[in-house]
Amino acid sequence: MHLSEDAPARGAPRDPAALPGVAPRPAETWLRIVQVHDRITRRVDSALHRQHGLSLTGFEALRRIAESPGERASMGEVAEALGLSRPGVTSTVARLVADGLVVRERRDADRRVLHATLTPAGRQRVAEAARTHDDLVAHLLALLGDDAAVVTDALARVSSAAHGRH
Repeated sequence: MHLSEDAPARGAPRDPAALPGVAPRPAETWLRIVQVHDRITRRVDSALHRQHGLSLTGFEALRRIAESPGERASMGEVAEALGLSRPGVTSTVARLVADGLVVRERRDADRRVLHATLTPAGRQRVAEAARTHDDLVAHLLALLGDDAAVVTDALARVSSAAHGRH
């Protein structure tokens, strides 16, 4: 049997990008990044809702507030840390206030700035939810195996290059 030059050999992939060592097309890399983010986000969000009554965004806001000096952060700091708009952070913090996990307050030093401060209930909830979040994320990302450091470094470079550019 004679193969034409443009016909692939038996078992050979038609797409050269499918060969080991061949760089994927940018569209394929982008698709994988979006899929991984979407799937992990949905899975973690679902676990946090079921086990702790928190959305992933609510958890991330609580964690940022908990990690801030005095367990207090301005709305702008929370918005920046989470990549939320001002209305988005206002809505998220309003739910946390309604659940008794944070309080909003203005400080005498600058009455224009609104802060969110963790309550004792918020401190307990974020500690419990952090275990769920961190364990699930670690379990899912363990699938990267020995590639974790390379992937993390590569994504950090892309993130840094994209930061602040529109």
